[in-house]
This record gives sequence, C-alpha cells and structure tokens, in this order.
Amino acid sequence: MTNRRTFLKSAGIAGTVGLTGLSGCIGSFGSDPFNDGAIQFLMSPTEPQEQMRAQYTPVREQLSESIDMADEVTIDYAADYSATLNALDSQTADIAETGPFAAALGVNNDQAEIILQRRAYGGWTYRSIIITRDGTDISSLEDLEGRDVAFADPLSASGSLYPLFMLQEAGFSVPDSPGSPSGADFNPTWSSHASALEALQTEQADAAGVGYFIASGDNDDGLADGLQLVDDRQGIPRAPIVVSPQLTDEEQTAVTEAFTSAPDTMYYGEDGEEGTEDDIWFDGVRAATVDDYQPVIDLADSLGYGQDVFES
Repeated sequence: MTNRRTFLKSAGIAGTVGLTGLSGCIGSFGSDPFNDGAIQFLMSPTEPQEQMRAQYTPVREQLSESIDMADEVTIDYAADYSATLNALDSQTADIAETGPFAAALGVNNDQAEIILQRRAYGGWTYRSIIITRDGTDISSLEDLEGRDVAFADPLSASGSLYPLFMLQEAGFSVPDSPGSPSGADFNPTWSSHASALEALQTEQADAAGVGYFIASGDNDDGLADGLQLVDDRQGIPRAPIVVSPQLTDEEQTAVTEAFTSAPDTMYYGEDGEEGTEDDIWFDGVRAATVDDYQPVIDLADSLGYGQDVFES
C-alpha cells in the first residue's frame, strides 16, 4: 500500500533492545500478525511509560472494538526506535507509533509501512529545539563547542536529526553517525526526549536537542520554567503510525479505518475526559505514505546520514 523510496542503503539496525509494557517482553508476542487473533501495538519511548500507557488505553480499546479479525489488542512500550522497527519486521508487532525518520528508514528497509500521519496543536508539522538552562553562558549554537549535548533517540527527527542539522549549519562537525560521538565538535549522548530533558535540568548536560513538545510550557517563549531557547527548526512533518509489512492489504485497511473512524474520545486518555493530564498528544490522523516525509529524508542526506550509516 505504501510507495517506497530508497534513500538509505541500510542492511539493518544496530543496537536493538527489548520491549516492556502491558503484555510483557518481546518473546510473548504472537508469531504472525493477526494470525493468532492478537494485535500488538508499540508506543515510542518519548515520554515515561506509565504516562503513555494511560494516554494510549483508548487507542487499544478503539482497535479492539473496530477490527473484527482481532480477538485481543495489547500495547507495549518499545525501548527505542530500532526495537520498534525490528519488532515490526520480525512479525512480533503489528502496529506502532514512531518518529518520522525512523518510519521512513523502516520503509526503506522493508521493516515497516507508513499508513497514517498524526495532527496536533492545529497542524500537521512540529518543531525541533536546542535548549539550555536559564543562567548558563550559552546564548548561541557557537557556544556549544566542547559542551555536553543530550539528544533523544538516534533515529528521532526532532530529537536528533534536526538538532544535529542546526549544529552543522552553525559550522560544527557532527557525529559520523547518529548514536556515535565520533567526529563531533561537542560531546553528544542519546537516550529519549524525556531523559535528554532531564539530563539538562539536572546539569548532566549543558544543552539538549529535543522535540518542542517535551519542553513546552506557559512562559512567553513557550518553554517550561528554567529553560532557554538556543535555536529551533519548524515545519517537520508530524510523526506517523506504521504497520508491519507482513500485514495484508485487508489488514492494513482495517487498521487505517479503525483510526480514521475513531471518536474524539480516543484522544482523551484513560479517564475519558478532555483537557486532563492523560490526554494523548495528537488529536487527528490522515492517510500518509513515505512521500509525506521527504523533507526528513532530504535533511538526512544533507547530514551525510545515508548509504550504509545504519548497517550493523
């Protein structure tokens, strides 16, 4: 169903780790998508697990109620984007929400199919930021030479690729590959959006490159208390929902229609009330393919993150 576009000649993904969550570890999944009557949905590690578990409870219920061929739907928390892609490829997961670059990479490697794009805060694009703490001597990207910079997952668009691109534009040498410190004029580390922000706030890092969503607040500059903007990029296509390439067209259509036909309450979290802390971050979906993520592909190319960067 998805138009494939080759932009990386990757043979595989390195650093796969396990999954934890509502249905246990990766070994407990069914061997074939839908064939055992169970659907496994993976959440990306963008926020703490318990928080996301509450947010995605109505998603599980919507899939369970809307897909006739499913006897059971379970939701798990993926340790990172690589784990997500490998689970989809190995038929141990059926559906996942993931980042733009990870999804496009997964399509290229026949590990995933993009079926939907998500909308949030009134738009289909979002923002990547590099931030520091209030009171540091960092006022521009140039001040980050030799500094400790925390990033999200190596395959995150807003939490890795776009911040690295900002630093490259500022004249820095960036890592030879995302996830490796080699070749950088600063000291990078990678984890998750929430962990990168925590590293900054606890003074384990001088700056953080993350998605704006994890650091937003009520101040005039839109950031949470104690944070200062260093640079940003906007217009990133919002994250997709992907499925295992092993699903049939009928199964992919069933998943797509389950999301596009969902009531607004699917976005209200476990308590079913709009405007509370467990609301999910997005509020709508539309059909999408890898072509919708061409801007992310182009940026990866400009960083030199193509060809065999992700070969194990």
